Amino acid sequence: MMDELGLYEDVDPGRHRRRKKKRGRSGLALVLVVVILGVLGAGAWWGANKIGDMLTTPDYATGGTTETTVQVKPRQTVADIANTLYHADVVKSAKAFVEAAGENPKGTAFQPGTYKVHKQMRAKDAVTALLDLNNKITTKVTLREGLTYKGTFAELEKVTKIPAAEFEAAAKDPVALGVPDFWFKRGDGKPVEKSIEGFLFPDTYEFEPGFTATSILERLVARFNEEMESSGFITKAEKERQISPFEALIVASLAQVEAGNADDLGKVARVAYNRAYKKNMPLEFDVTANYWLIKQNKPSKSSSDLTPAELDDPKNPYNVKSVRGLPAGPISNPGAAALKGSIDPPVGDWVYFVAVDKQGHSAFAVTLAEHDANRRKACQAGVLTGDACR
Repeated sequence: MMDELGLYEDVDPGRHRRRKKKRGRSGLALVLVVVILGVLGAGAWWGANKIGDMLTTPDYATGGTTETTVQVKPRQTVADIANTLYHADVVKSAKAFVEAAGENPKGTAFQPGTYKVHKQMRAKDAVTALLDLNNKITTKVTLREGLTYKGTFAELEKVTKIPAAEFEAAAKDPVALGVPDFWFKRGDGKPVEKSIEGFLFPDTYEFEPGFTATSILERLVARFNEEMESSGFITKAEKERQISPFEALIVASLAQVEAGNADDLGKVARVAYNRAYKKNMPLEFDVTANYWLIKQNKPSKSSSDLTPAELDDPKNPYNVKSVRGLPAGPISNPGAAALKGSIDPPVGDWVYFVAVDKQGHSAFAVTLAEHDANRRKACQAGVLTGDACR
Protein backbone atom coordinates (compact mmCIF):
# COMPACT_ATOMS: atom_id res chain seq x y z
CA MET A 1 0.00 0.00 0.00
CA MET A 2 1.36 3.36 -0.96
CA ASP A 3 1.28 6.41 1.29
CA GLU A 4 0.80 9.96 0.20
CA LEU A 5 4.43 10.27 -0.80
CA GLY A 6 4.33 7.13 -2.88
CA LEU A 7 6.34 5.08 -0.44
CA TYR A 8 5.44 1.67 0.80
CA GLU A 9 4.26 1.41 4.35
CA ASP A 10 4.68 -1.81 6.32
CA VAL A 11 1.30 -2.54 7.83
CA ASP A 12 2.22 -6.00 9.20
CA PRO A 13 2.11 -5.54 12.97
CA GLY A 14 4.17 -8.64 13.60
CA ARG A 15 6.84 -7.62 11.19
CA HIS A 16 6.94 -4.17 12.72
CA ARG A 17 7.46 -5.61 16.20
CA ARG A 18 10.23 -7.82 14.91
CA ARG A 19 12.08 -4.78 13.52
CA LYS A 20 11.82 -3.02 16.86
CA LYS A 21 13.20 -6.05 18.64
CA LYS A 22 16.14 -6.15 16.28
CA ARG A 23 16.92 -2.49 16.91
CA GLY A 24 16.83 -3.19 20.73
CA ARG A 25 19.34 -5.99 20.38
CA SER A 26 21.64 -3.77 18.39
CA GLY A 27 21.52 -1.07 21.07
CA LEU A 28 22.29 -3.59 23.80
CA ALA A 29 25.21 -4.89 21.82
CA LEU A 30 26.52 -1.38 21.42
CA VAL A 31 26.30 -0.78 25.15
CA LEU A 32 28.08 -4.06 25.85
CA VAL A 33 30.84 -3.13 23.46
CA VAL A 34 31.30 0.22 25.17
CA VAL A 35 31.40 -1.43 28.59
CA ILE A 36 33.88 -4.06 27.47
CA LEU A 37 36.12 -1.47 25.89
CA GLY A 38 35.90 0.60 29.08
CA VAL A 39 36.85 -2.39 31.21
CA LEU A 40 39.70 -3.26 28.90
CA GLY A 41 40.87 0.36 28.97
CA ALA A 42 40.76 0.51 32.77
CA GLY A 43 42.59 -2.78 32.98
CA ALA A 44 45.23 -1.57 30.61
CA TRP A 45 45.64 1.64 32.65
CA TRP A 46 45.87 -0.33 35.92
CA GLY A 47 48.35 -2.77 34.41
CA ALA A 48 50.45 0.02 33.00
CA ASN A 49 50.58 1.68 36.41
CA LYS A 50 51.55 -1.59 38.03
CA ILE A 51 54.33 -2.14 35.53
CA GLY A 52 55.43 1.45 36.05
CA ASP A 53 55.57 0.87 39.79
CA MET A 54 57.68 -2.22 39.23
CA LEU A 55 60.09 -0.30 37.03
CA THR A 56 60.39 2.71 39.40
CA THR A 57 62.77 2.48 42.39
CA PRO A 58 60.79 2.87 45.65
CA ASP A 59 61.78 6.08 47.41
CA TYR A 60 60.28 8.28 50.10
CA ALA A 61 59.05 11.70 48.98
CA THR A 62 59.85 13.70 52.14
CA GLY A 63 62.88 14.97 54.00
CA GLY A 64 62.15 12.56 56.83
CA THR A 65 60.22 12.23 60.07
CA THR A 66 61.68 11.44 63.50
CA GLU A 67 65.42 11.68 64.15
CA THR A 68 67.42 8.49 64.53
CA THR A 69 71.04 7.36 64.30
CA VAL A 70 72.85 4.90 62.06
CA GLN A 71 76.38 3.58 62.14
CA VAL A 72 78.68 3.42 59.14
CA LYS A 73 81.27 0.77 59.90
CA PRO A 74 84.84 0.67 58.59
CA ARG A 75 85.25 -0.90 55.14
CA GLN A 76 81.50 -1.03 54.47
CA THR A 77 80.47 -0.81 50.81
CA VAL A 78 77.75 1.56 49.57
CA ALA A 79 75.44 -1.47 49.32
CA ASP A 80 76.19 -2.39 52.95
CA ILE A 81 75.32 1.14 54.06
CA ALA A 82 72.18 1.07 51.94
CA ASN A 83 70.98 -2.11 53.64
CA THR A 84 71.66 -0.60 57.07
CA LEU A 85 69.55 2.43 56.18
CA TYR A 86 66.77 0.31 54.72
CA HIS A 87 66.47 -1.87 57.83
CA ALA A 88 66.40 1.29 59.98
CA ASP A 89 63.54 2.67 57.80
CA VAL A 90 65.66 5.65 56.82
CA VAL A 91 65.24 4.92 53.10
CA LYS A 92 62.39 3.13 51.36
CA SER A 93 64.71 0.81 49.44
CA ALA A 94 68.40 0.00 49.41
CA LYS A 95 68.37 0.43 45.64
CA ALA A 96 67.24 4.04 45.94
CA PHE A 97 70.21 4.85 48.17
CA VAL A 98 72.69 3.09 45.88
CA GLU A 99 71.33 5.00 42.89
CA ALA A 100 71.40 8.32 44.75
CA ALA A 101 74.99 7.69 45.90
CA GLY A 102 75.95 6.96 42.29
CA GLU A 103 74.51 10.31 41.20
CA ASN A 104 76.44 12.22 43.89
CA PRO A 105 80.06 13.15 42.96
CA LYS A 106 81.16 12.27 46.52
CA GLY A 107 78.91 9.23 46.81
CA THR A 108 81.74 6.85 47.72
CA ALA A 109 83.39 9.11 50.34
CA PHE A 110 81.40 7.90 53.35
CA GLN A 111 83.45 7.88 56.56
CA PRO A 112 82.96 5.44 59.44
CA GLY A 113 81.03 6.75 62.42
CA THR A 114 77.63 7.24 63.95
CA TYR A 115 75.42 9.80 62.20
CA LYS A 116 72.20 11.68 62.91
CA VAL A 117 69.59 11.06 60.21
CA HIS A 118 65.78 10.89 59.98
CA LYS A 119 63.42 8.04 59.31
CA GLN A 120 61.71 7.93 55.90
CA MET A 121 64.06 10.29 54.06
CA ARG A 122 64.47 10.73 50.35
CA ALA A 123 67.47 8.63 49.35
CA LYS A 124 69.39 11.64 48.00
CA ASP A 125 68.87 13.43 51.36
CA ALA A 126 70.19 10.38 53.20
CA VAL A 127 73.31 10.45 51.02
CA THR A 128 73.83 14.14 51.80
CA ALA A 129 73.31 13.54 55.53
CA LEU A 130 75.96 10.81 55.69
CA LEU A 131 78.47 12.91 53.75
CA ASP A 132 78.04 15.85 56.15
CA LEU A 133 80.49 15.39 59.03
CA ASN A 134 78.43 17.87 61.08
CA ASN A 135 75.96 15.02 61.44
CA LYS A 136 78.63 12.72 62.85
CA ILE A 137 78.19 12.08 66.57
CA THR A 138 81.53 12.27 68.40
CA THR A 139 83.01 13.43 71.68
CA LYS A 140 86.01 15.66 70.94
CA VAL A 141 88.85 16.36 73.36
CA THR A 142 92.22 18.08 72.96
CA LEU A 143 95.06 16.94 75.22
CA ARG A 144 97.94 19.42 75.34
CA GLU A 145 101.62 18.54 75.56
CA GLY A 146 103.18 18.13 78.99
CA LEU A 147 100.13 16.94 80.94
CA THR A 148 100.83 14.26 83.50
CA TYR A 149 98.69 11.13 83.41
CA LYS A 150 96.63 12.61 86.25
CA GLY A 151 96.19 15.85 84.32
CA THR A 152 95.20 13.83 81.25
CA PHE A 153 92.59 11.90 83.22
CA ALA A 154 91.19 15.14 84.63
CA GLU A 155 90.77 16.58 81.11
CA LEU A 156 89.14 13.38 79.88
CA GLU A 157 86.75 13.40 82.82
CA LYS A 158 85.61 16.95 81.98
CA VAL A 159 84.66 16.03 78.43
CA THR A 160 83.60 12.38 78.61
CA LYS A 161 82.04 12.53 82.11
CA ILE A 162 83.85 9.29 82.95
CA PRO A 163 85.31 9.63 86.48
CA ALA A 164 89.09 9.99 86.64
CA ALA A 165 89.09 7.03 89.03
CA GLU A 166 87.94 4.80 86.16
CA PHE A 167 90.87 5.96 84.04
CA GLU A 168 93.20 5.31 86.99
CA ALA A 169 91.87 1.76 87.28
CA ALA A 170 92.10 1.13 83.54
CA ALA A 171 95.71 2.39 83.48
CA LYS A 172 97.03 -0.08 86.06
CA ASP A 173 98.46 -2.33 83.35
CA PRO A 174 99.96 -0.24 80.51
CA VAL A 175 100.93 -3.35 78.53
CA ALA A 176 97.30 -4.47 78.45
CA LEU A 177 96.44 -1.08 76.93
CA GLY A 178 98.89 -1.62 74.08
CA VAL A 179 102.26 -0.37 75.37
CA PRO A 180 104.83 -2.91 74.10
CA ASP A 181 106.63 -4.55 77.02
CA PHE A 182 110.09 -3.70 75.64
CA TRP A 183 109.52 -0.06 76.61
CA PHE A 184 110.05 -0.82 80.28
CA LYS A 185 113.71 -1.67 79.92
CA ARG A 186 116.68 0.64 80.31
CA GLY A 187 120.41 0.28 79.96
CA ASP A 188 121.63 2.63 82.69
CA GLY A 189 120.98 0.29 85.59
CA LYS A 190 118.35 2.57 87.12
CA PRO A 191 114.99 1.25 88.38
CA VAL A 192 111.96 1.38 86.06
CA GLU A 193 108.63 2.90 87.03
CA LYS A 194 106.17 0.82 84.97
CA SER A 195 103.47 3.40 84.44
CA ILE A 196 101.20 4.76 81.72
CA GLU A 197 103.05 8.08 82.05
CA GLY A 198 104.63 9.19 78.80
CA PHE A 199 102.48 6.93 76.60
CA LEU A 200 99.29 9.06 76.42
CA PHE A 201 100.09 10.96 73.26
CA PRO A 202 98.88 14.59 73.27
CA ASP A 203 96.57 15.26 70.33
CA THR A 204 92.96 16.07 69.43
CA TYR A 205 90.75 12.99 69.57
CA GLU A 206 87.19 12.19 68.56
CA PHE A 207 85.52 9.29 70.32
CA GLU A 208 82.51 7.42 68.95
CA PRO A 209 79.46 6.72 71.13
CA GLY A 210 79.95 3.74 73.42
CA PHE A 211 83.48 4.65 74.53
CA THR A 212 84.86 3.50 77.88
CA ALA A 213 87.87 4.49 79.97
CA THR A 214 89.74 1.48 78.62
CA SER A 215 88.87 2.10 74.96
CA ILE A 216 89.91 5.76 75.26
CA LEU A 217 93.29 4.93 76.80
CA GLU A 218 93.83 2.24 74.17
CA ARG A 219 93.24 4.89 71.51
CA LEU A 220 95.79 7.27 73.09
CA VAL A 221 98.38 4.51 73.36
CA ALA A 222 97.73 3.45 69.76
CA ARG A 223 98.36 7.04 68.67
CA PHE A 224 101.63 7.01 70.64
CA ASN A 225 102.69 3.79 68.88
CA GLU A 226 101.86 5.37 65.51
CA GLU A 227 104.07 8.36 66.34
CA MET A 228 106.93 6.10 67.39
CA GLU A 229 106.66 4.21 64.11
CA SER A 230 106.43 7.24 61.83
CA SER A 231 109.23 9.18 63.55
CA GLY A 232 111.66 6.28 63.83
CA PHE A 233 112.04 7.18 67.51
CA ILE A 234 112.93 3.68 68.74
CA THR A 235 115.63 3.01 66.14
CA LYS A 236 117.18 6.48 66.52
CA ALA A 237 117.27 6.19 70.31
CA GLU A 238 119.10 2.88 70.13
CA LYS A 239 121.44 3.58 67.21
CA GLU A 240 122.07 7.33 67.35
CA ARG A 241 121.67 8.10 71.04
CA GLN A 242 122.80 4.58 72.04
CA ILE A 243 120.33 4.41 74.90
CA SER A 244 117.06 2.57 75.44
CA PRO A 245 113.89 4.10 73.97
CA PHE A 246 112.56 4.38 77.54
CA GLU A 247 115.48 6.63 78.56
CA ALA A 248 114.95 8.82 75.49
CA LEU A 249 111.25 9.07 76.38
CA ILE A 250 112.17 10.18 79.90
CA VAL A 251 114.39 12.93 78.46
CA ALA A 252 111.58 14.06 76.14
CA SER A 253 109.20 14.29 79.09
CA LEU A 254 111.71 16.34 81.09
CA ALA A 255 112.34 18.72 78.20
CA GLN A 256 108.60 19.13 77.60
CA VAL A 257 108.08 20.46 81.13
CA GLU A 258 111.39 22.28 81.66
CA ALA A 259 111.57 24.20 78.38
CA GLY A 260 109.69 27.47 78.58
CA ASN A 261 109.61 27.78 74.80
CA ALA A 262 109.33 25.18 72.03
CA ASP A 263 112.51 26.58 70.46
CA ASP A 264 114.53 25.23 73.38
CA LEU A 265 113.21 21.64 73.58
CA GLY A 266 116.21 20.11 71.85
CA LYS A 267 118.74 22.12 73.85
CA VAL A 268 117.14 21.16 77.18
CA ALA A 269 117.30 17.52 76.07
CA ARG A 270 120.99 18.00 75.28
CA VAL A 271 121.62 19.39 78.79
CA ALA A 272 119.94 16.31 80.27
CA TYR A 273 122.10 13.97 78.18
CA ASN A 274 125.27 15.88 79.00
CA ARG A 275 124.60 15.83 82.75
CA ALA A 276 123.35 12.24 82.96
CA TYR A 277 125.74 10.51 80.58
CA LYS A 278 128.77 12.73 80.02
CA LYS A 279 129.42 14.72 83.17
CA ASN A 280 127.93 12.35 85.75
CA MET A 281 126.13 15.31 87.31
CA PRO A 282 122.70 15.36 88.94
CA LEU A 283 120.13 16.90 86.62
CA GLU A 284 118.89 19.28 89.35
CA PHE A 285 115.58 19.81 87.53
CA ASP A 286 112.97 21.14 89.96
CA VAL A 287 110.11 19.69 87.91
CA THR A 288 110.78 16.16 89.15
CA ALA A 289 110.14 17.23 92.75
CA ASN A 290 106.81 18.66 91.68
CA TYR A 291 105.97 15.47 89.82
CA TRP A 292 106.48 13.46 93.00
CA LEU A 293 104.05 15.75 94.81
CA ILE A 294 101.48 15.22 92.05
CA LYS A 295 101.95 11.45 92.22
CA GLN A 296 101.10 11.64 95.92
CA ASN A 297 97.94 13.66 95.17
CA LYS A 298 99.49 16.81 96.62
CA PRO A 299 99.28 20.23 94.95
CA SER A 300 102.21 21.25 92.79
CA LYS A 301 104.25 24.34 93.61
CA SER A 302 106.30 26.94 91.83
CA SER A 303 110.04 26.25 91.91
CA SER A 304 110.63 29.10 94.35
CA ASP A 305 108.15 27.58 96.83
CA LEU A 306 109.61 24.07 96.86
CA THR A 307 111.38 23.34 100.15
CA PRO A 308 114.87 21.81 100.34
CA ALA A 309 113.27 18.67 101.77
CA GLU A 310 110.92 18.41 98.80
CA LEU A 311 113.68 19.06 96.29
CA ASP A 312 115.95 16.41 97.78
CA ASP A 313 113.53 13.82 99.16
CA PRO A 314 115.43 10.49 99.49
CA LYS A 315 112.13 8.57 99.17
CA ASN A 316 111.39 10.16 95.80
CA PRO A 317 112.32 7.82 92.91
CA TYR A 318 112.25 10.92 90.72
CA ASN A 319 114.81 12.78 92.84
CA VAL A 320 117.42 14.38 90.57
CA LYS A 321 118.63 17.01 93.03
CA SER A 322 121.33 14.87 94.54
CA VAL A 323 120.79 11.55 92.72
CA ARG A 324 122.71 11.21 89.45
CA GLY A 325 121.15 9.92 86.26
CA LEU A 326 117.62 9.98 84.93
CA PRO A 327 114.54 9.53 87.14
CA ALA A 328 112.56 6.30 87.36
CA GLY A 329 110.29 7.15 84.44
CA PRO A 330 108.72 9.91 82.34
CA ILE A 331 107.21 12.85 84.25
CA SER A 332 104.80 14.01 81.53
CA ASN A 333 103.35 13.08 78.16
CA PRO A 334 105.59 14.77 75.59
CA GLY A 335 104.41 15.95 72.19
CA ALA A 336 105.98 15.39 68.78
CA ALA A 337 108.40 18.35 69.03
CA ALA A 338 109.77 17.24 72.41
CA LEU A 339 110.14 13.67 71.18
CA LYS A 340 112.06 14.88 68.16
CA GLY A 341 114.24 17.09 70.35
CA SER A 342 115.18 14.11 72.52
CA ILE A 343 116.32 11.88 69.64
CA ASP A 344 117.83 14.62 67.50
CA PRO A 345 119.13 17.31 69.90
CA PRO A 346 121.46 20.06 68.66
CA VAL A 347 125.16 19.56 69.28
CA GLY A 348 126.51 21.40 72.33
CA ASP A 349 128.31 20.94 75.67
CA TRP A 350 125.77 22.90 77.70
CA VAL A 351 125.09 21.80 81.26
CA TYR A 352 123.23 24.91 82.49
CA PHE A 353 120.22 26.92 81.30
CA VAL A 354 117.98 29.64 82.68
CA ALA A 355 114.94 31.49 81.28
CA VAL A 356 115.95 35.03 80.29
CA ASP A 357 112.81 36.60 78.78
CA LYS A 358 109.06 36.72 79.32
CA GLN A 359 108.52 34.48 76.27
CA GLY A 360 110.27 31.63 78.09
CA HIS A 361 113.43 31.48 75.99
CA SER A 362 116.46 30.19 77.89
CA ALA A 363 120.16 31.02 77.74
CA PHE A 364 122.45 27.96 77.78
CA ALA A 365 125.93 27.76 79.26
CA VAL A 366 128.88 25.39 79.43
CA THR A 367 130.55 26.86 82.50
CA LEU A 368 129.20 28.07 85.81
CA ALA A 369 130.60 31.56 85.14
CA GLU A 370 128.60 31.75 81.90
CA HIS A 371 125.55 30.55 83.74
CA ASP A 372 125.93 33.20 86.44
CA ALA A 373 126.11 35.86 83.74
CA ASN A 374 122.91 34.50 82.19
CA ARG A 375 121.21 34.57 85.58
CA ARG A 376 122.04 38.26 85.91
CA LYS A 377 120.40 38.86 82.54
CA ALA A 378 117.33 37.02 83.80
CA CYS A 379 117.23 39.25 86.89
CA GLN A 380 117.54 42.38 84.79
CA ALA A 381 114.66 41.17 82.60
CA GLY A 382 112.51 40.52 85.68
CA VAL A 383 112.32 36.79 84.96
CA LEU A 384 114.21 35.96 88.16
CA THR A 385 113.41 37.87 91.33
CA GLY A 386 113.98 37.79 95.07
CA ASP A 387 116.66 35.56 96.55
CA ALA A 388 117.56 34.23 93.12
CA CYS A 389 118.95 37.65 92.22
CA ARG A 390 120.93 38.33 95.39
